[in-house]
Amino acid sequence: MSGVARMHSVVLDCPEPKALASFYAGLLGWKVADEEEDWVTLAGDDHARLAFQRVPEYVPPAWPSAEHPQQFHLDLAVDDMAEAEKQVLALGAVRHERQPGEGQGWTVFLDPAGHPFCLVGGSS
Repeated sequence: MSGVARMHSVVLDCPEPKALASFYAGLLGWKVADEEEDWVTLAGDDHARLAFQRVPEYVPPAWPSAEHPQQFHLDLAVDDMAEAEKQVLALGAVRHERQPGEGQGWTVFLDPAGHPFCLVGGSS
């Protein structure tokens, strides 16, 4: 089936695009494809793109609150959960205080701008 469009990129609002792009470049091993003052785009080997745009009065999501909902999050597969957790914490992530997937193979973290993301055990 042919769609109307093809995915170009996922874009995250944030206060500092270069800093958040640096975090995700370290997390995913992707390279900077485009960099401007208010916009940075990372690209993976498979042409996947993740971009970051400056929002001057950025308010981070407050999951699970509905006041500033997460709206979406990234699920990132890892082979070794314990090692991946050490590495994302070293990059600047924090482990979220709420862990609804405890014992189910995934852990919730917040990136440096407060966006939730999950590390999912296994290679899927």
